[in-house]
Amino acid sequence: MWLYALTIFLSAFLLFQVQPLIGKSILPWFGGGPAVWTTCMLFFQVLLLAGYAYAHLVRTCLRERGQALVHLGLLVLAMVLLPIGPSAELKPLGGDNPTWGILLILGLGVGLPYFALSATSPLLQAWFSTAFPTRSPYRLYALSNVGSLLALATYPSVVEPSLRLRVQEGAWSALFAGFAILCAGCAIRAWRARPGALPVPAVEVPAASATPPAAEAAAAAPAVAAEVAAGAPVRPSFFRYLMWLLLPACGSVMLLAITNQMCSDVGVVPFLWVLPLALYLVSFILVFQSDRFYWRPVFWPLLGLTAVVILWLLYTNVNAAIERQILGYSGGLFVCCMVLHGELARLKPHPRYLTSFYLLSSAGGAVGGVLVTLVAPQVFKAYFELHIGVAATFALALVAFCYEWYRHRDRYGWWAMPLLGTTSLAAVVAVIVLLTQEAQDEIKYALTASRNFYGVLQVIEYNAENPHLHHYSLQHGRIMHGTQYPDSTLRYRPVTYYADNSGVGLAILHRRPGKPIRIGVVGLGTGTIAAYGGKGDVVRFYEINPEIRNLATTRFTYLADSAADCQIQMGDARLSLERDPPQEFDVLALDAFSGDAIPIHLLTREAFQIYLRHLKPDGVLAVHCSNRFLDLKPVVLAISKDLGLSAAMIDSGDRGRDEISACNWVLVTADKAFLESYPIKSATTDESTVPPSRYRLWTDDYSDLFSIMNWSHATRDTDTPAATDDDTNESDMDR
Repeated sequence: MWLYALTIFLSAFLLFQVQPLIGKSILPWFGGGPAVWTTCMLFFQVLLLAGYAYAHLVRTCLRERGQALVHLGLLVLAMVLLPIGPSAELKPLGGDNPTWGILLILGLGVGLPYFALSATSPLLQAWFSTAFPTRSPYRLYALSNVGSLLALATYPSVVEPSLRLRVQEGAWSALFAGFAILCAGCAIRAWRARPGALPVPAVEVPAASATPPAAEAAAAAPAVAAEVAAGAPVRPSFFRYLMWLLLPACGSVMLLAITNQMCSDVGVVPFLWVLPLALYLVSFILVFQSDRFYWRPVFWPLLGLTAVVILWLLYTNVNAAIERQILGYSGGLFVCCMVLHGELARLKPHPRYLTSFYLLSSAGGAVGGVLVTLVAPQVFKAYFELHIGVAATFALALVAFCYEWYRHRDRYGWWAMPLLGTTSLAAVVAVIVLLTQEAQDEIKYALTASRNFYGVLQVIEYNAENPHLHHYSLQHGRIMHGTQYPDSTLRYRPVTYYADNSGVGLAILHRRPGKPIRIGVVGLGTGTIAAYGGKGDVVRFYEINPEIRNLATTRFTYLADSAADCQIQMGDARLSLERDPPQEFDVLALDAFSGDAIPIHLLTREAFQIYLRHLKPDGVLAVHCSNRFLDLKPVVLAISKDLGLSAAMIDSGDRGRDEISACNWVLVTADKAFLESYPIKSATTDESTVPPSRYRLWTDDYSDLFSIMNWSHATRDTDTPAATDDDTNESDMDR
């Protein structure tokens, strides 16, 4: 038995260790947004489904020797494609929807080894069930989830901070070779087993005396013996097949929706990929280990509390403290998954239908991935998957209860259904109404709302009745990314975080006064920095999201009004700058970090080396560090010090004017004289001289988001100087 257990454990460990590994490898190629990870999850879910389908097909169509021969061939093919890793030749060129490009890169980089791993657990459990007919294979299923959980726990805590990506890929490939040897041993054992007949389709028998689903795993041997004595095992009903699909699909929607929500509001880092996935797996481990871990009188009230917490977080949005968001969303996901997977465990079949059960369960996971990754961006104008997932969890729990009551109505009594059913139905309706209202509030003030791979964009009009305060804002999710006032006295001026007293404003105005200037900007937004451009100047923007370019050129007029030559280069800024010849910028502004889900690959030593190649020797790199949850200034200072550059931090206030926002910029340059000049020196804060010795240098292989998190953040007034980032959703302003 140890051979099966070790092989299944290692296959599950590798299966989930490779997910954050390969996701982190390609994250910088596609802008570093949350959708990169959800697309990766879709790939893994679909390939897991394919692996389960392969296991089911092989198991039902071939005898043990044929199964062993086919699987040995698959392992050999997978070994040929080692080591794993994405091909640099497939890096994207533009800013179009990259979903299919990500799927192609993953398929070529890790597809066949992952497929072989995904087929291992159900196939080996089926072989185990044949070799040991009196033992429960569901314990091996729980063991595989333990291996998966260990992989997820060790990646962000041990593997990611200790090993470079290439080393990680090599180590994973070596472990896969070890797994293949173990799996070959299991296949050889199946080959040597007594040849058996092909499976005979089960016949339908009355289910009234069937063992209650909650007791099947704990009493597997007696259940098998009883069914053998009674004849063929009971074929699952159509309802069970349907619930095997719907319950995992809803769990998958909740997993991806919660991950999207946390990554959008906090950051796109492996830890926030791993935490929801780990909780998702823990729920599987618990409910399939024993029916005692899922008790409806405990988890159904918790489900009601979960709905309240999630509604509060959605309403409060980024004003909620970071730890409250992580704990609230993670706890909500765990409770929902315990309910969904607990109901799934109550419906699990006789081992005869093991591969069918796994096949439909994995199909449900893939369906959830398709709904969130492919369907939702085309159907919804905002992130509504979480609303739908919570409502569906309530509805499916109610359906599962009604089904069980109907099957065992003599045990529960006729009074239970009207009382508990009416109460549960009222709770479901109330949750759906509240979630629908919150979803409508998300976009009710938007003049335009759109969604694509890179997120949700809205243009919102504020203070329409007040000519002096009337303005339009571009919001990316809940983060404000630029504002323009139609008033003639303000329309042409750089406002909010780009005013003349801001770090970037001072750098542009005093870099080469009176002479033509070349300005580079990473992040287009509304194009506000173009307002600084005069005749003969060049302002070159780097933007990855095509919809932002569309809005900046149709809903805002900074680009059209500017006298400068305004250029827009589409695609990830770092990849574009890698390919571009030196641009000789006087000022290069990095304006991609003011949101919460920052693209970390733009804030590493290697990225800064690329920026320096495009600056003049005395050019200035202006980094916008305003952020609600993250203190990015030490990161910039550490990189500057490592590269032998000087830096100055400029924290500017709003001057008591509505059109100017308090903000934080760091100016980095080799020109010390520029930083010592009066306009810059007088605006520099004293913190600029503090050596960031306690911060480890960020590189492409290392970044530590948690060391710079502001865990003490709490709700605050968006008009105070502390609100220095462009993350206010201005929901309290007059519209």
